[in-house]
Amino acid sequence: MSADAFTVLTALALYAAATISPGPTFALITRLAVSGQRSAALGATFGLAIGATIYATLSLTGLALVITRIGWLATLVQVAGGGYLIYLGVTAWLTSHADEPVACNGRPGRHDSLRGFRMGAIVELSNPKGIAFFLSLFAVSVPAGTALWAKLTILAGGFAIEVLWYSLVAIVLSSPPARRVYERFGRWIERVIGTLLAGFGIRLITEKL
Repeated sequence: MSADAFTVLTALALYAAATISPGPTFALITRLAVSGQRSAALGATFGLAIGATIYATLSLTGLALVITRIGWLATLVQVAGGGYLIYLGVTAWLTSHADEPVACNGRPGRHDSLRGFRMGAIVELSNPKGIAFFLSLFAVSVPAGTALWAKLTILAGGFAIEVLWYSLVAIVLSSPPARRVYERFGRWIERVIGTLLAGFGIRLITEKL
């Protein structure tokens, strides 16, 4: 096995391990999926994947270092991202107080996918920790002399990992058994996920205060 091929495998293995770990992105997909919004959840999957790929590209090209050195910009993005997560958390709590917490009404359509895509992209891009993660990941696993084809493979592979993992989560959690659980415990599910989302948002903001 060549050095570049080993680099690709190592980077993607670390990427996959980080992707499947719980966080605000997982909470977002979970809430959309269990509430019956499969189309929005799948749209959010692509929004998350594209946002992550943008940060990964910036990190591989060295442009991310420029962003991290503009302190006020990183702070602004992080505070705005935290505020958006808090907004999603509060929305989940408000939904839990409705007579029927199931958020899916009518047939899913293109609008749902676009709404989900926008939510996923905002959650991913408004967390500047993504840049720090990719800078650390590539510093450890991608040597300076890595070939261009290997770097492009890492970017494409990372995108595929994001899409495959979160699509799987969206499909499984929007399945009939999961929906039956939501219909029974929907209020508490909304409150738990809402609390997690708001908690992630508060943590992002307080880190900059």
